[in-house]
Amino acid sequence: MRPPVCVCIPARNEAERIGRLIEALAQQTVRSFAVAICVNNSSDVTHEKAVEATLRSNAGFALHILQRVFEPELAHAGSARRAAMDMGADLLTADGLLLSTDADCRPPADWIEANLAHFSPERIIGGRIELDELEADEGPAIFMLRRRFDAYWQAVRAIEDRIDPVAWDMPPRHGDHTGASIGLSVDLYRRAGGVPLLPAGEDRALVDAAIKAGGKLVHPNAVWTRASSRTTGRANGGMAADMRRWIECAASGDIPLVPAFSHWEERARWRLRTRARMGVAACIEAERVLPPMPCDMPLPKVAEAEMAAVS
Repeated sequence: MRPPVCVCIPARNEAERIGRLIEALAQQTVRSFAVAICVNNSSDVTHEKAVEATLRSNAGFALHILQRVFEPELAHAGSARRAAMDMGADLLTADGLLLSTDADCRPPADWIEANLAHFSPERIIGGRIELDELEADEGPAIFMLRRRFDAYWQAVRAIEDRIDPVAWDMPPRHGDHTGASIGLSVDLYRRAGGVPLLPAGEDRALVDAAIKAGGKLVHPNAVWTRASSRTTGRANGGMAADMRRWIECAASGDIPLVPAFSHWEERARWRLRTRARMGVAACIEAERVLPPMPCDMPLPKVAEAEMAAVS
């Protein structure tokens, strides 16, 4: 009998962290699921550490590991995540739930259960990302800066909900849908064409493709995971790059610059008009080629962002 869920993980030189993820998966409240790991282009003992952690944790899930060495032009996050999710899709039926996460994540015990609670064949489930407190080497300053960013993004979502609400993704909601926590059905994954072979941003590109294929993106607050605050990542332009910038700001006392709320108001109105005129798929493509918003406002304090969210 095929499992109802598969957790799919790309892993490159993750011997230091893969065991922590495996142990977190072994503690899930849901017992019947599979784990598919693509160990790619690694020069360490990621494979061995994953197997050791599975045996040590007396894990009840079925572990499947694929080892690949991609050619240099394909040795990136897109290829690795695609290989892991393709393997997961082959293990499930069409209505099974594929979950993407990263090797440096540590999901709470109810992560799979929460995803299943919000799952339907046409839904794409984005999971909220929290910094892992076990890797708080940079001290409380980085967590304080993260609180300010969280409040800023909550204010941005309030603007979007006021101007361009989405009927199936109403507040309260978060706004994350990265490779650390994405859930969708095998059928929707295949209709979307799988993970795009991009060196970075493959997770968001998968979400866009799934929306174009008819998927409905949701951000339930009950679905979340922890991600490491490491500053050396496996993908260019990923979360590690953000962490480096945050740590530099925290160390220097500088305040990061972000797009002013007026830009988000303009963008929300643009999306509303463009979607009505061109449809969902064309709107996504049109937004992708827009110039980036100017970062012209100091990151507000938490209280300032909260006031902006309700104004």
